[in-house]
Amino acid sequence: MPLSPEQQAEIDALRARPRQTLRAVAEGLEPHLYKPVAVLDHGFVRVIDYMGDDAAICQAARVSYGKGTKSVQNDEGLIRYLMRHWHSTPFEMCEIKLHVKLPVFVARQWIRHRTANVNEYSARYSILDREFYIPAREHLAAQSTVNNQGRGEVLGDEEAARVLEILKADSARAYDHYEQMISQDGQQGLARELARMNLPTNIYTQWYWKVDLHNLFHFLRLRADAHAQYEIRVYAEAIAALVADWVPLAYKAFEDYRMGGANLSAMALDCLRRMLRGEEVTQENSGMSKGEWREFEAILRG
Repeated sequence: MPLSPEQQAEIDALRARPRQTLRAVAEGLEPHLYKPVAVLDHGFVRVIDYMGDDAAICQAARVSYGKGTKSVQNDEGLIRYLMRHWHSTPFEMCEIKLHVKLPVFVARQWIRHRTANVNEYSARYSILDREFYIPAREHLAAQSTVNNQGRGEVLGDEEAARVLEILKADSARAYDHYEQMISQDGQQGLARELARMNLPTNIYTQWYWKVDLHNLFHFLRLRADAHAQYEIRVYAEAIAALVADWVPLAYKAFEDYRMGGANLSAMALDCLRRMLRGEEVTQENSGMSKGEWREFEAILRG
């Protein structure tokens, strides 16, 4: 079950008391407030609060740049201009606070994005639930032979069954020992802050994560990318769907210029110009390394 009874009761109570406000309201995001979006087998993402909308981005830009934006006739055009020219501060005027339930190993990858405010569930004070991420059969893959930090071919049925059995057994055994160590039944009991070290990183944790829109876009550009690890990518995709309803004009520009666009080096641009002039360009005469050339070809092929 994604939410505890206490969390569901909190959601019900908050949604039962709608309040009038004079602040900017994003109509597309309001229906999502407090509601959990299921991710993985036990995880979720839910919006706790937000500040700003597309209009807030434009308002900040016009205050900041003054007459320099008078030629932009509409908010969408201005937002696309800001995104196209990498003006970041207007997007920082919008913020969102999320409640996320996620496996510890995903959290450790996520926390590398250091431009957010985070408060995590403390296993020093509280007892972690017996909830572990166990991958679906189709997400069990061998080590990639070309990417040292990626996956390759999906495991065969027999090996996948063996791996799943190991994951389930090890998770259960570790939690059994965790409970035994902290138990005070006939013993003093080990401190929770020490007993937690025995738990595997596929156990679930929770945190509140507050971030501005500029840095959220950076997170999504990396983590919603097809090359990102599946387990964090599905969280990014769930968040992206919320952002699309929150700031639709900004998200559309982000999709166009960041997710769907490409950055080219000076050498790559030179090669492209030479190709347009009809010259034959190869990796050998491009000045690029084999890796750079491979990526350049991938951009051209689409």
